[in-house]
Amino acid sequence: MMLALGMFVFQLQTLPYQSLQRDVDYRWPSNSRVGLRPAMQFLGVNEEKIVLSGSLLPEITGGRLSLLALNLMADEGRAWSLLDGSGTIYGMFVINSVSETHSEFFADGSAMKIDFTVSLTRVDESLTAMFGDIERQAESLVGNVQSKIGGLF
Repeated sequence: MMLALGMFVFQLQTLPYQSLQRDVDYRWPSNSRVGLRPAMQFLGVNEEKIVLSGSLLPEITGGRLSLLALNLMADEGRAWSLLDGSGTIYGMFVINSVSETHSEFFADGSAMKIDFTVSLTRVDESLTAMFGDIERQAESLVGNVQSKIGGLF
């Protein structure tokens, strides 16, 4: 597994991307001051975007059905969890766009090569907001286990 967006897994048989570009913008508005440099103020994270791009060779890799699956996910208008094969959790992302370019055709008109680009934008506030306070969850779990063990004796 290269990457998973919700239940869709990017891998050789589906959409093996060759490029992953991640951009995170931060908000730093400035206020003009007389005789001084503008004063800058950090307001926080703005947008986080990920763009996946690659080329499909439908005889070897995934093809139109994999792209159709992503388009159907985008049509739902939902946010999907994004994590990679090493276990990195990126957060909750929406699919902004799926573009594809078909080239080098077979006699029946099907493409030998499909170049694709998938654009994603993060919509959750933070991993803490997404998963909650892990310490509180652990304490609650330990408390539940202790109460059940205590009830057995």
